[in-house]
Amino acid sequence: MLKVALIQLRTPASQAAALAHAAPLIRAAAATGAHLVALPEGANILQRDRRKLFEAITAPETDAAVVGFRALAAELSVWLLIGSAMVRRNDGKCANRSILVAPDGAVTASYDKIHMFDVDLPSGERYRESAVYEPGVRAVVTRAAGAGLGLTICYDVRFPALHRALAKAGAQILTIPAAFTRPTGAAHWEVLLRARAIETGSFVLAPAQGGTHQDGRETWGRSMIVGPWGDILAIADHDEPCVVSSSLQLAQVDKARCAVPALLNDRAFAAP
Repeated sequence: MLKVALIQLRTPASQAAALAHAAPLIRAAAATGAHLVALPEGANILQRDRRKLFEAITAPETDAAVVGFRALAAELSVWLLIGSAMVRRNDGKCANRSILVAPDGAVTASYDKIHMFDVDLPSGERYRESAVYEPGVRAVVTRAAGAGLGLTICYDVRFPALHRALAKAGAQILTIPAAFTRPTGAAHWEVLLRARAIETGSFVLAPAQGGTHQDGRETWGRSMIVGPWGDILAIADHDEPCVVSSSLQLAQVDKARCAVPALLNDRAFAAP
């Protein structure tokens, strides 16, 4: 049995404030007995002002929130997934990066978000992630607390092929930390998460940002843990900061994949 906990946040516009906001919730999650704790996308900073964001972003080794999260993982002896942190790469470009921290505080895996959210929404909101972040080029499967983890971030959820590849490469749990906007969250969040779980016969961990943030953005919340059969195991039915937890029986992954062997039944076909 693997006990997991998701942290729903309303991340502020600076790393120091983000750490202060998240730390009590991480402690509360560890107190439930969780082996793996997961934070949402943008756990270290959410800042819509591009100039201020560029000035604030730094390397993960010097980012106050990332350093603090690693120290908390070591102090509490838990696996901690920093769902994503906005960090500066060695080449000076910025990345939206998922970081897995072991119970000793060491970084054991990282994944840079592949799919960039470049869109003009009907609400009038306009997003251009590619203007800020360099997209990743490599899918990542790693291990934590005895389970295979496939790492993705937010908008990646709309690309089934990525999650299928992760499951076929050994992922039993798909992590989908997010900061969904309210319009798209209300319409698509739950159905997309359940679809990715059903298609791959995997658990899905989806910690989310929620509410009205310091920088003015509004996010959907509704952090969710989904089972391999598409059943919702735990959910926050609101957008307030909180902890959502559940115990996972990893044997359910094999059971679901045996009942519906979709990962084995691929056939090559000619595109139209």
